[in-house]
Amino acid sequence: MVVWTDFERSTIQDIFSKMDYEVVGPAALTRCLIVYPWTQRYFGNFGNLYNAAAIMGNPMVAKHGTTILHGLDRGVKNMDDLKTTYAELSVLHSEKLHVDPDNFKLLSDCLTIVVAAQLGKAFTAEVQAAFQKFLAVVVSSLGRQFNYRAVRLHKVGVSLKTLNV
Repeated sequence: MVVWTDFERSTIQDIFSKMDYEVVGPAALTRCLIVYPWTQRYFGNFGNLYNAAAIMGNPMVAKHGTTILHGLDRGVKNMDDLKTTYAELSVLHSEKLHVDPDNFKLLSDCLTIVVAAQLGKAFTAEVQAAFQKFLAVVVSSLGRQFNYRAVRLHKVGVSLKTLNV
């Protein structure tokens, strides 16, 4: 169980209360898709992602970026039970979408950069520590099913490399 200090709770809530989800979400996902182009493989149905300009102008990227932030908002409202909050999304991303959980960390790094740029000097080291702690717990919760799946497969003698996952 994660222990949150009063400072961490209030900082995370403050950051999300000031965030324009329709700006920050698309900017973070766009950055992720440009900086880490291999992540584009999960968005094949989004159409043209062939270059930075196409990604930046893609309405499906923008919409999904906003959706991601609304998903994080659920976590802000349920900080004491993030595993349960993200259990269904973890199963979806692991079992159906086959998303490598390392990509959640890449996206969280991109989100941190976008938030830091928006907050400027207010994004102190202490604020960053609280924000990144929250994102790390969310990333862990989202990757939970993938890790559980890997353990199950290992017990029956199947490696994830064998499955090309």
